[in-house]
Amino acid sequence: MDSALFKQAIDKVIDNQKIDIGIGTLGEKTVHAVLKNYLSPDSTCHEIKIKNFYADIYGEDGIIEIQTGNFNKLRKKLSVFLDITRVTICYPIAATKFLRWVNIDTGEVSPPRKSPKKGTPYMVFPELYKIKEFLNHPNLCIHIILLDLEEYKLLDGWSQDKKKGATKSDKIPLSISSEVLISNISDYEKLIPNTLSGTFTSKDYTKESGLYKSHANTALNVLYSIGALNRVGKEGRFYVYSK
Repeated sequence: MDSALFKQAIDKVIDNQKIDIGIGTLGEKTVHAVLKNYLSPDSTCHEIKIKNFYADIYGEDGIIEIQTGNFNKLRKKLSVFLDITRVTICYPIAATKFLRWVNIDTGEVSPPRKSPKKGTPYMVFPELYKIKEFLNHPNLCIHIILLDLEEYKLLDGWSQDKKKGATKSDKIPLSISSEVLISNISDYEKLIPNTLSGTFTSKDYTKESGLYKSHANTALNVLYSIGALNRVGKEGRFYVYSK
């Protein structure tokens, strides 16, 4: 983690794109642009065509794809890229988020309000499930970056206060909180809470990870499928797992 380099990336993107919250939207969302400049300050490595696809970054460390969601969109790319070189998927998660509202008539922006929700690396699993068949590939790495950021929403919703159904304008990174790199199967232990030692069930994983029940089940499905967990028995209707 290089906080100074990340700050430089933020300054570069904001200076270049001259962000004007609420008046249109950026062609490339700010989080994506900042991460691209953080992971590769050399812009000559950006948007490189490889066969029929464009890679966000292609340099001496291989291909880096920055994906803020919808990992389904990566499936065709991965089928091609993984046969060529190492591929790292960078997935940003909001560790701490501050919400700001934009009045679309006056342009006034509200003071930031801190969201009570905290982001964790475990939140990557619903996306990993979509590319589960690629996760054991020796050329694939997952890079989770937790960010502190501000999210801007337009006051254009359908409720009386115009907040419900409001348009999300952009997210502006403030700082980098932490990073988790998964480069082999043993690294997936980083996505199993340290409090889970010995054997445990999905109920235990749900409690310790803080995920919704359905997302916790997805996490265990992925971890078991790739060989990061064993099933060693059952407790009633619940599987019992071990690392």
